[in-house]
Amino acid sequence: AWAYNFWLKATVVSVVPYAVAFGLLPAFVVAAAPGQPTAPYWLVLSAALLGSGAHFANSVPDLDDDIATGVRGLPHRIGPGPAAATGAALLLVATAVLAFGRPGTPGLIGWLALGLAVPAAAVAAGAGLGRPELRRKAFTGFVVLAALDTGLLVLGGSSIG
Repeated sequence: AWAYNFWLKATVVSVVPYAVAFGLLPAFVVAAAPGQPTAPYWLVLSAALLGSGAHFANSVPDLDDDIATGVRGLPHRIGPGPAAATGAALLLVATAVLAFGRPGTPGLIGWLALGLAVPAAAVAAGAGLGRPELRRKAFTGFVVLAALDTGLLVLGGSSIG
């Protein structure tokens, strides 16, 4: 978080602290469990994707204001449309990893989450192509995706053991 705030926020690698911090969170939580288990790859990967997507999602509605204050992170450099599409894609891939990354057959909840995530990603990516007022509406799609991913992440994490 400090690396982001003091150094990386205005660079092309602004997404890296999000990927690392979010990815490490489930690893630390799982490592604290009795028996010192390690977090499965799909849990760490999905959390890193969720964090990376959150970075883009949080940036899209405020790109113009951020640029005016000198912030030029990766979402700002690629522009609102590509930033919205990237954020939506990262969150959608996180949904897929959470739904299908665990060993065994994907359950009904995973399929339902993916079924809801695809249109939410389309809304988020599509709204990112519009005027600044419309870009703020992209945030609704991002919130749906993040909520689905967080729910699947918690459900997936609770099944470890």
